[in-house]
Amino acid sequence: MAVCARLCGVGQSRRCRRRQRNDQQDQGSDSDMDEEEEERIVGQRRSDASSCGGPVRVAAAAATAGPSDACEYGSGHVNRSGSNTGPPHPESLMELPPEILVEIFSLLPGTVLPNVALVCKKFRQILNTETIWRRRCLEEFGMKEDLRKMEAGGVSSQDLYVKLLHPYRHILGLWQPDIGPYGGLLNVVVDGLFIIGWMYLPPHDPRVEDPMRRRPLFRIHLLESKKATVECMYGHKGPHKGDIQTVKKDEFSTKCNQTDHHRMPGGRQEEFRTWLEEEWGRTLEEIFHEHMQELILMKFIYTSQYDNCLTYRRIYLPPMMPSDLLQPGLFKGTYGSHGLEIVMLSFHGTSARATKLTGDPNVPAGQLTLDVDLSQPIDLPELDQQRNIDVLSRIILGIHEKVQRGVEQPAGDTSASVGCAAKESGGAIAESMEVDRGACADASQSGPSSSSPPPETQPFVLPLGVMARNEVYPRTWRKCFYGTGLIAGHGFTSPERTPGLFVLFDEDRFGFIWLELKSFSLYSRLTDHLPHAHAPNMERFEAMLRNMQSWTS
Repeated sequence: MAVCARLCGVGQSRRCRRRQRNDQQDQGSDSDMDEEEEERIVGQRRSDASSCGGPVRVAAAAATAGPSDACEYGSGHVNRSGSNTGPPHPESLMELPPEILVEIFSLLPGTVLPNVALVCKKFRQILNTETIWRRRCLEEFGMKEDLRKMEAGGVSSQDLYVKLLHPYRHILGLWQPDIGPYGGLLNVVVDGLFIIGWMYLPPHDPRVEDPMRRRPLFRIHLLESKKATVECMYGHKGPHKGDIQTVKKDEFSTKCNQTDHHRMPGGRQEEFRTWLEEEWGRTLEEIFHEHMQELILMKFIYTSQYDNCLTYRRIYLPPMMPSDLLQPGLFKGTYGSHGLEIVMLSFHGTSARATKLTGDPNVPAGQLTLDVDLSQPIDLPELDQQRNIDVLSRIILGIHEKVQRGVEQPAGDTSASVGCAAKESGGAIAESMEVDRGACADASQSGPSSSSPPPETQPFVLPLGVMARNEVYPRTWRKCFYGTGLIAGHGFTSPERTPGLFVLFDEDRFGFIWLELKSFSLYSRLTDHLPHAHAPNMERFEAMLRNMQSWTS
């Protein structure tokens, strides 16, 4: 402890050392022997400390050890047999210049800085330096020029990190709201001086290639006080009081404390007209299909009852694998009378799967809408034969029967592998019976995933009698595969997997022909930047998919 106290320059050990010297003045040579021995120890400890990684590693170790062990960092192993190689007055981490300590602490994760502050008063004072916290805000949360504006307004980078960014870091990323069969996509991001929860909405039907629409549901900030403030952004009267509660890991809830701000002077009729214009971009009179009107009214009644008091569950973007046909990700598409919906395309060995993030009363969010067998490629005939639905039906149904026979074969038969994959996905997923000759559109997030050059494109045309919600679809294709989609009655009743054709047009678009429904779905990639959203690994992503299906089953 005498050596430790001498290194740190604090504690009673220095005074105890002086008293010890006074008591041992008459011992002469023995005292000199102890002094030389101590200097050798100090020199050895300094040498060992520098060989263990320098001051940054020492600071990191001190941060994890706590104040009681602070004096031990900066001194290494004791070697009483070596020669005295250290300086007369050994240095320590405490004796480094403040600007060096600021640089060291700026390199540490923000999560360990509170422990560093507990080491000593000097460290605590240095951690009040804005440079440290500004760098943490920049590197961990991507904040840039907004920090200067915030500091000019009287909010420090340290307050921003400690009171806003760090406490709410667990809600950043993608989430699916628990809104019955309709689901949704929420993206929580650091946006300027706020943390904002943006609800992502597909473009208006049937403009599948238009960009996504965004609507803020809540925001958190430090503008009005030094305490984080949660505000509900739902409705048309501006921000008002709200609350966020963490239910459990990967789940949180929002609550509006002033739901009267959601009401309109004209009552429910005015609220419905406003919602319809935002959701569909048209009035009810412009929607001539009676069944579509019923579905729209049903969705408004169901979703508006929540008043932005919702529970959200974390979802991940699928990781990229070298063997993937194209970059996995999010796509938007048309689902007939249900309008545009959002799906997530992912790859699992020889299977490509599209899972609904938004849904409808027939096939709810969370269910697997498409299951494509990549081991069953299809070469389309010439254009004149493509126009004949009977020709396409014979090709697809022939493969479908072969796959079904494979399912019925013994488990040890290798020819049954494809069929087993189809059977596995068939029990848990369904496609909407209300696809209504619609076009499902999806958007994904990046370029081609294959290292080999794309194959030569070939002409494509829809067969006569197959209806497309959006007549503007690609006229060339790269690859085609057999696949299945599930259709179901209202309330996800009697789900049935039906055969169809998966068509890859390019890196950002694919389509699916529902053979039984004689309808075509076009999917276009969602290109928005989505930080904090990628799955850490494939196992975590697949577990999320299984949980997602159970949420809405």
